[in-house]
Amino acid sequence: MYVGIDVGTSVVKAAAFDGTGRELAVEARPVGLSLHGGFVEQDMEEVYGAVVAVLDALTARVAEPVELAGLTGQGDGVWLVDAAGRPVRAAASWMDGRAHEPLDRWLADGTFEAVFRRTGSAMFPGCPGPLLAWLDRHEPKSLDAAAAAVCCKDMVFQRLTGATRATTDVSDASMPFLDPRTRTYDNGVVELLGLTHRRGLLAPVADPIATAEARGEGLAPGTRVSNGPYDLPASALGAGATTPGDGLLIVGTCLAALVATTDLDLTGEPAGLYISTDRPGHRLRAMPAMVGTAALDWVLSTTGVRHEEVDGLLAATPPGAHGVRVLPYFAPSGERAPFVEPRLRAELTGVSLESTRADLVRATCEGIGYAARHCLAAAGLTGSLAVCGGGTRSPAWMRLLADVLGRPLRVVEGEVGARGAVLAAAERFGIALDPAAWTEPTAVIEPDPDRAAYYAAGFDEHLVRLAAARDRARA
Repeated sequence: MYVGIDVGTSVVKAAAFDGTGRELAVEARPVGLSLHGGFVEQDMEEVYGAVVAVLDALTARVAEPVELAGLTGQGDGVWLVDAAGRPVRAAASWMDGRAHEPLDRWLADGTFEAVFRRTGSAMFPGCPGPLLAWLDRHEPKSLDAAAAAVCCKDMVFQRLTGATRATTDVSDASMPFLDPRTRTYDNGVVELLGLTHRRGLLAPVADPIATAEARGEGLAPGTRVSNGPYDLPASALGAGATTPGDGLLIVGTCLAALVATTDLDLTGEPAGLYISTDRPGHRLRAMPAMVGTAALDWVLSTTGVRHEEVDGLLAATPPGAHGVRVLPYFAPSGERAPFVEPRLRAELTGVSLESTRADLVRATCEGIGYAARHCLAAAGLTGSLAVCGGGTRSPAWMRLLADVLGRPLRVVEGEVGARGAVLAAAERFGIALDPAAWTEPTAVIEPDPDRAAYYAAGFDEHLVRLAAARDRARA
């Protein structure tokens, strides 16, 4: 069997597949997030322990030997490790907002735009550049004690395999230091961010992705393991979004819009990033918004609505939610795609004593849909669109999303990131798998023409309200 490991922000999963791509079993463990004053951190030992636990449970359930394991996980953030891959301090998550000060300065003095014009990366507070600059100023001893500043999957790979040094791959290196043309670090960007004296913390880029053998924790000694790509490009692989123009929308904790491309356009408003892939010349134009299902989760918990009630509530109120509108920018670090606005916050308008829980839920889902449409347009979607993530478990929300986006949705269910990690590993190890069979959609949802026309006008209204909110955020 083949195993895909997906080290998510709130849940760590391991999935077993047979040679045709059929999912045999899945094991999952939650992991904690510490949120305080804009800081969002994770305990690396807890995360790694969850990886070992899900692998132990999975291999106990499915007795077949593991032919190979592909590893993926959350991107960005800063995971400071020593030479053995063990934590120097808690990991700073991609959701972290502490580094808004250096980012505000770089936005004002032109550094932010200069970096984008070199790498195609529009920095946000939770990406490695601003976080390393913040740590260099406020916690220099942590950086002094570290051997490398890596991303989540890199820490796990080093621990699982006992690798003697940390490495990363072109996908995780893409934000913000990688030159997408040479696929190596741009030392000019390091200098622009004032981090030349910390250049040694950037882990070497393994291109193609690194492979090694497991040392016996969670996987049998000698099991072949590959490191990457991280969860966004892994999900694109697992959903079959690899032909230029085709896209993937991940409706998960964050709302990520990805479009496959062979172009590199460093003009226009700096936003999102270009994620380099294992195929030179092939990239993903990525617009990963900060908040997806997390926005709906907040509304549900605040209103006392259970997840299983969502479909019924969406049916209980019409498109437009009786005038209730939601700008779904709930992240403490603001928004990062398809624009960067660190101080932007969510707004609820049109609410009155007559508004119902159904209105609030529907307006939130519509707002997330408008944000997705904005991201996909900015990413250059021209072909088919696949959708995956936790949001696909709600049929009513998927029908609403097809209407808001005005296009058919190829729904790909299951552990899409883990599936993509296996496909990447198989390519690396020279094992022939059938990508079409592995990425076949479970359903195709067509939009309703009348509702799609209504939401096209609603999207224009959303952009006007968003522009006003961005002006207020900067005031």
